[in-house]
Amino acid sequence: MDIEVNPPTGITGFPLGMPAAALKVAAAALGTVQVQDEDAPDLFHPMKVLALHPQFEITFTLPDGKSLASAEVWTPRPGPEDVTVRFRGIDVFRTPARQLLAQLRAMGLTVLDETLYAYVPQLSLGFTRVAGHEVPLDTDGEPLYFQAVLTGPTDYYDYKLAQG
Repeated sequence: MDIEVNPPTGITGFPLGMPAAALKVAAAALGTVQVQDEDAPDLFHPMKVLALHPQFEITFTLPDGKSLASAEVWTPRPGPEDVTVRFRGIDVFRTPARQLLAQLRAMGLTVLDETLYAYVPQLSLGFTRVAGHEVPLDTDGEPLYFQAVLTGPTDYYDYKLAQG
């Protein structure tokens, strides 16, 4: 299974703006679906649809409860299926984190690296190295590989530019 992260469009099979009902049906094709805050989403409790595949999870966020605003894919675990998550041909979870960021910079993208988190504002791509389980570590003592990647609308991480 190949999943392409394509900001600001979405991910394979799940375009941003996808209606909630269609999203839940498509997510169910991946595995078990869990829905949070569907009845009364608000700023602090947006509706989330969690797709639980036997080897990975995807968190879909629908702040208005009606349409997909962001998708976060978590690193696949070993299993019977070969699951690859790519951004512009780069294997997001099998390329060491610092090397992946260097490749993004080489594409002319603005990359904000905060060690455990990295952001590509204006494109709206976000990464985390935070792991809830044992993983290989890099020389900085942090996970060698990213553990999740998020894509959202074009301006999703632009507020980060104003902080610098």
